[in-house]
Amino acid sequence: MPSIKLSKKILRLAGRANARYRLIGEGDRVLVGLSGGKDSLTLVHLLAHMARHAPFRFEFKAVTVSYGMPGERYDALAEHCERHGIPHEIYETNIFEIAEETIRENSSFCSYFSRMRRGALYTKALEGGYNKIALGHHLDDAAESFFMSMFYNGTMRSMPPIYRAQKGFYVIRPLIWVRERQTRAFVEENGIQAIGDEACPAMMKPIKMPHARESTKAMLKEWERRNPELFKMLKASFCNLHAESFMDERYFRLDESARE
Repeated sequence: MPSIKLSKKILRLAGRANARYRLIGEGDRVLVGLSGGKDSLTLVHLLAHMARHAPFRFEFKAVTVSYGMPGERYDALAEHCERHGIPHEIYETNIFEIAEETIRENSSFCSYFSRMRRGALYTKALEGGYNKIALGHHLDDAAESFFMSMFYNGTMRSMPPIYRAQKGFYVIRPLIWVRERQTRAFVEENGIQAIGDEACPAMMKPIKMPHARESTKAMLKEWERRNPELFKMLKASFCNLHAESFMDERYFRLDESARE
């Protein structure tokens, strides 16, 4: 089996997140969303490493959701998984066909296809009896989502390392403390051909590009240039909330006399 090298920093960050949030443990059955991008490729190789070296036993399987669009090919991705001993399945769907009838012209595509893909993973997890779904979101994703929610939706929310879905299983993010530049370095240093935006079904539709995320990403890049400790502080802030210090009365700490 060809050797794949994960950096000590990725292993350390993922290991600490797993220990703190108990993301994966003894007996877990984990379904991993594998798009073939740099983040999900890092994730499946991380779980393969954990399965070999962790002091507990768990099983995982990578699933690639096929949108059913013209020219869609996952041969190279399937061969990569087979070559490295990663259990893998391509899940055929008709998401692209459904989108032809349901998505509005000039609407934002990211949330639409993300929801559809997530729904397909949920269905697969329920069918296969998996108790956890692992996604490849990292710290940059969490930071971008936080500022996008604040600037565009008027809410303060981000991406938790673990949460319980309505269907009963847990959604986990083992890379939540890892930086995007580290997943990019992983595929480059190992010579892995990652799938990029060219595989997104929205590229074949006359719809609006995701300017909000790109502008937020550019903003954070500039902030980090000015303050190299930015993401260290963001991570610390996400782990140290003081909800009562904002203006949401649900979190006020008042006795009854102060309300009168």
